[in-house]
Amino acid sequence: MTAPDPVRIESAANPLLKELRRLLRDPGAYRRTGRVWVEGDHLCRAALQRGVRPAAALFAASCWAAQQGQWAGVAARTMVVDDALWPALSTLESPAPMGFVIDLPPAPLPQAGAATVVLDRVQDAGNVGSILRSAAAFGFGQVLALKGTAALWSPKVLRAGMGAHFGLRLVEGASAADVAALGVPAVATSSHQGQWLHAARLPHPCAWLMGHEGQGVGDELQALAAAHIRIAQPGGEESLNVAAAAAICLHASAAQALNSSG
Repeated sequence: MTAPDPVRIESAANPLLKELRRLLRDPGAYRRTGRVWVEGDHLCRAALQRGVRPAAALFAASCWAAQQGQWAGVAARTMVVDDALWPALSTLESPAPMGFVIDLPPAPLPQAGAATVVLDRVQDAGNVGSILRSAAAFGFGQVLALKGTAALWSPKVLRAGMGAHFGLRLVEGASAADVAALGVPAVATSSHQGQWLHAARLPHPCAWLMGHEGQGVGDELQALAAAHIRIAQPGGEESLNVAAAAAICLHASAAQALNSSG
């Protein structure tokens, strides 16, 4: 079956372009529209590799002229946008010349028994995206985000996640009760109390609790923790960035699980 010809967009007043500009301006707009804007070759390929069928694929006209052979037919609709209009579809200094419009997956319920990362008011979008990337890399397939956490499908989190979104079960608006219902031990990170990570025997599966950049894990979640873990810092820094701490902790969990299974 031959792919339909692309639709040419030559006006800034095009309704789809207006919608995409709103998605870029408002990190939580995807919750109202039910769609997300995914920029760039890497993220688009990551979505396709996970079986995502885009609602629309958009290309700057010069990009389409050079690369149409490898992208024809990947989406339900293909649109070619005048080069002069393209920069308004990106917040990057050097805009990627292509992107996908993807229908937001149905909101999943938390899955009991799953290896999970819990984000408690982690506010920086770069931190959240980096944690999602570590979760996917180290086999923590579910992420629960409590109220106050950066919007998981916002453009900045998507970019920082580098495609991890498409391999994770992402639950927004979760509560402490949802964490308690997971049925796996909760492990809280701390900068000042608990066992040293390098000496601790970590449960698996578990739910790692990652807290606010300044305040850490809140009291309600702390009360659910079966263990508190801190990371040795012989260099003497007061604390680690939450994304760095998450990567270290999740790697330690994965490594222990691999060693025990081998």
